[in-house]
Amino acid sequence: MTSEKRPTWDEYFMEVAQVVRKRSTCLRRQVGAVLVKDKRILATGYNGAPSGLEHCGEVGCLRQQMNIPSGERHEICRGAHAEQNAIAQAALLGVSTRDSEIYVTAHPCSVCAKILINAGVKRIVFEGVYPDPLSVEMLACSQVKTEKYNPSKKTEKKEAK
Repeated sequence: MTSEKRPTWDEYFMEVAQVVRKRSTCLRRQVGAVLVKDKRILATGYNGAPSGLEHCGEVGCLRQQMNIPSGERHEICRGAHAEQNAIAQAALLGVSTRDSEIYVTAHPCSVCAKILINAGVKRIVFEGVYPDPLSVEMLACSQVKTEKYNPSKKTEKKEAK
């Protein structure tokens, strides 16, 4: 047996979400998401403008120009959130999200929470906080399990071959 550490599944998928986040085109917050089922990646998503549209870096951020606080007035943002894009990607490819899990680098907003609940996601593992009490309330009332990512539980011993 070797003393080398092997990532747990939560660590592995959260690290993938952190890499996906790097593709974000949002000027205010970069978020990545990974949809998983049976330890297999179904789809990924990051926040940014819809496919084929100009990115916020090219046209500016209306929410930033209007000094709208984080977590408010989602409807005037031109970008889709990471969770929305992951669910849309799965739908585009005909992949069921029923009983899946999602790893997200920030807690879902209330709009994303509603989408994740209706998409049949059973577990959300999130890293950062997001100022949306309605999201927390709705997820607490749902059958969706939410877990704050705990990096201190992130490794397991690698088994010898």
